[in-house]
Amino acid sequence: MRWVLLLVLGFGAWAPFAYPHHSIAGMYNTREEVTIEGIVAELRFRNPHPFLIVNVGGAGSRTQWILEMDNRREMARIGMTDETLRPGDRVIVSGNPSHDVSQRIYIRKLDRPADGFGYEQVGNSPRINTRSR
Repeated sequence: MRWVLLLVLGFGAWAPFAYPHHSIAGMYNTREEVTIEGIVAELRFRNPHPFLIVNVGGAGSRTQWILEMDNRREMARIGMTDETLRPGDRVIVSGNPSHDVSQRIYIRKLDRPADGFGYEQVGNSPRINTRSR
């Protein structure tokens, strides 16, 4: 009994350091897809998930969208860096809208028409395509 108590207390002590994660389906409507076109304002390439901030619309009706990407470790593994998408880049993005937050998307596909760069979330794995046009 003493060993069980020590084991439970030991795991409890590590709980605050556990890696928290969320379900994509829990936060985003995976049955629906939206497409937006806009200008990159900022790429926040941080853990656990990078976020892309995109301005959509003209000066009088501009809205800012927050676009979530796959986890940073996988993004880095496929070649993404904090320099891949830069302010001023025009992008076309398709993805799943948030259940709770308007103008928030989990990215499934991103294209940068200027140079043919593409990002795609295929199942659980991201990939990039750098075909030049």
